[in-house]
Amino acid sequence: MTFVMHLAQCYHMNRVKNMLLFIMLFLSQNFFAQNKWTLDDCVAYALTHNLTLDNLRYATESNKEIYKQSYRDLLPSISANSSYNIQYGRSVDPNNNTIISTDFFSNNYSLSASLDIFRGFQKMNSIKAANFLYKATKEEELQEKYLLAFRVMSAFYDILFFQELVTIAKEQEKISLKNYRLVIKQIELGLKAGVDKYEAESLLITDRLKITQSENSLKAAKLQLIQEMNLENTSVIEIDTILEDIEKQEGKYNVEADSVYQKSLSFIPIIRAQEFRVKAAKKDIAVARSSLMPSLSLSGGYGTGYFETNTNDLNEVIPFKTQIRDNASQFIGFSLRIPISDGWSVRSRVKQQKIALDRASNNLEIQKQELNKLIRELVQNYRATQNEYSQTKQNEKARFLAFSISQKRYDKGLISAIELFQSKNLYATAQNENLQVKLKLKVQRKTIDFYEGLPVFTINKNN
Repeated sequence: MTFVMHLAQCYHMNRVKNMLLFIMLFLSQNFFAQNKWTLDDCVAYALTHNLTLDNLRYATESNKEIYKQSYRDLLPSISANSSYNIQYGRSVDPNNNTIISTDFFSNNYSLSASLDIFRGFQKMNSIKAANFLYKATKEEELQEKYLLAFRVMSAFYDILFFQELVTIAKEQEKISLKNYRLVIKQIELGLKAGVDKYEAESLLITDRLKITQSENSLKAAKLQLIQEMNLENTSVIEIDTILEDIEKQEGKYNVEADSVYQKSLSFIPIIRAQEFRVKAAKKDIAVARSSLMPSLSLSGGYGTGYFETNTNDLNEVIPFKTQIRDNASQFIGFSLRIPISDGWSVRSRVKQQKIALDRASNNLEIQKQELNKLIRELVQNYRATQNEYSQTKQNEKARFLAFSISQKRYDKGLISAIELFQSKNLYATAQNENLQVKLKLKVQRKTIDFYEGLPVFTINKNN
């Protein structure tokens, strides 16, 4: 009975150990899976750790504060003043305006306010101009976010390319190693001469060199992505290598440059930013012209004071509280200013603002022209890459068949190692070309999607 219980306990302990081992393996797999970066992860990290974007955020915050202040400028201007004066030697008695030689002190207090009633709509136009400039800087910040996202995407796909290149190089090395071992056996059986060993060994070393070169290129690509992301304290990064099926995606796309361009005009940040700057320049002209118009303002105030020379009939200094009450005075008034001549300085500012408007409008047309040119080149290159991809894929299949035949002929001793190497090298080159075109097609497709307004990147446009 004791033996049976002992077996049961051992079984239970082994079961617990197996469960713990399974949990540890599961957690470790999840841990390493979480360390793999997707493209969205890379872009999101880069957007929150880029120093250039920080500068643009500061510029946006500054223009936002300028915009808020333009509203506050509509409020009345209020100021309070106080003074304490000690008179020495000859001075004017504030009671009777006579000259005295007595030292005395005085206190003065005043509160005043002024409000612009009309200034040629200067402040309202300033508010609108500040708002347009604030929106322009927000769009410029968003433009830089998209540019950063594209740089990250380019580095991301470079890693994918070189990872696949390493895989291809290792497959080629396996073939060469297999052939090298086959040659060794054939030499031992007397079927091949000793010189064939050196040829096979040379081909194997060449393939191993290609692996090293591809791995070095992969390290450089990873470093580029790390730098674009501003990922600190690390030199290693692993990315998610899952790619969509190119054939399934490309079959449903038929893009036209004019259609893409018209869609992009409504949301591309650099275009919207320049449109806002044109609107701001128009309001700046109105602000400059307002100085040519009459201005009307309302002002009012309260003042009082205490003077040591203020005495009553008994020649006693009147108390502070009494003087503050009795010396009080108030005023209210309107001020009208009509500009007549200022050396044409205002008209000169108006002309300068008109020139600034022409410059902003011209910059807008330049940006539109550059965008149109970029999209047309992108669509044309995309169509060319589609054709290239179809051809490189067929070429890869053909080269694979040719290499398979060469391998069989080499195994039978019908061709030399050099001839086999040439066939294998052509197959590897075809693989590389097809991979390169495939990834280029993917990047171009994502870029066109962006200009068509599709959500390529997860970017907060309002922040």
